[in-house]
Amino acid sequence: MSDKLRYALIGCGRIAPNHLAAAYANPDKVQIAAVCDIVPERMEEVLACLPEKERAAVRRYTDYRQLLAEEKPQLCAVATESGNHATISLDAIEAGSHMIIEKPIALSMGDGRALIEAAERKGVKLCACHQNRFNKSIGKIREAVEDRRFGKMLHGTVHVRWFRDEGYYKQAPWRGTWAQDGGTLMNQCIHSIDLLRWMMGDEVDEVMAYTDNLAHDCMEAEDLGLALLRFKSGAYGLIEGTANIYPQNLEETLYLFGRDGTVKAGGKSVNIIEEWSFRDGLDDPAAVMTEFAENPPNVYGFGHTPLYADVIDAIANNREPYIDGEAGLRALELVLAIYRSAAEGRPVKLPLGDCATTDFAGRFGR
Repeated sequence: MSDKLRYALIGCGRIAPNHLAAAYANPDKVQIAAVCDIVPERMEEVLACLPEKERAAVRRYTDYRQLLAEEKPQLCAVATESGNHATISLDAIEAGSHMIIEKPIALSMGDGRALIEAAERKGVKLCACHQNRFNKSIGKIREAVEDRRFGKMLHGTVHVRWFRDEGYYKQAPWRGTWAQDGGTLMNQCIHSIDLLRWMMGDEVDEVMAYTDNLAHDCMEAEDLGLALLRFKSGAYGLIEGTANIYPQNLEETLYLFGRDGTVKAGGKSVNIIEEWSFRDGLDDPAAVMTEFAENPPNVYGFGHTPLYADVIDAIANNREPYIDGEAGLRALELVLAIYRSAAEGRPVKLPLGDCATTDFAGRFGR
């Protein structure tokens, strides 16, 4: 019997090729057993990246429950519309599968907590797919954080200034809906929001925010979000996310400011270090910026492959993945706290109680 992990991909949309390629990058450890999508043509499009022999061996399903029952996968990735992440992943966990869940892991705090509880109870690994944590640039910055090279952290900011037109939302009608997605902060900005919270120490005390829908009658949720955070350390954070930049994506940037250090990461998916200044003078900024730069073909970056390698190793060595379910829940919590603050016009304290994207249905009259 093969000792490879039987792998299944559920959901074959826009991000699915990155998942399949990352699984295929581990041929000695992973067997791609099955894929699932309610639209058969999508499965064929995604599988086209595999060699013909491997492609022919992959089973196709339009019902994920049938896949779970017949294939009994040991590792599943869920890359469906966001509103179905939790339901499908809970079913897969109950079937005994380790999980990689595309961002966000859920659209409610209750579902996010349920995923973590179920994974612990079933003894399976749960990974939130915040793949930008595996960027070379982000790894270098995180090393500086852990080595306390910044000194006292003062504040950090993220700016996601992107463009999404009406065609993007009409291409997949679930996008921009409260029941299946949320808006720009939940979909386009959650990776950078995750990075800001992680780099600044995770512990957020309070959030004050505005959100609005200024230019997208075709969607229900926000296309602009502005938030100010206060961390329990006394540091501050600033989040700016928009899908309204004409005529194309402008930037995704992360700034970290400490008493003894300043860093800026930019590029298509914060994969380039654009500023590297530390009082300790331990390294050459120009050399760091050259060595820790990547040029991915799109905003998804190169992070899925190392993320998969980490999860496979976590399963083999019975440890937690580098990006576990709690990390996914913290990113979700911060977006939902921003939504609540904006809707109620007041600061919101964390930790956040029960909250879901559907709590804000109709907020912008759509």
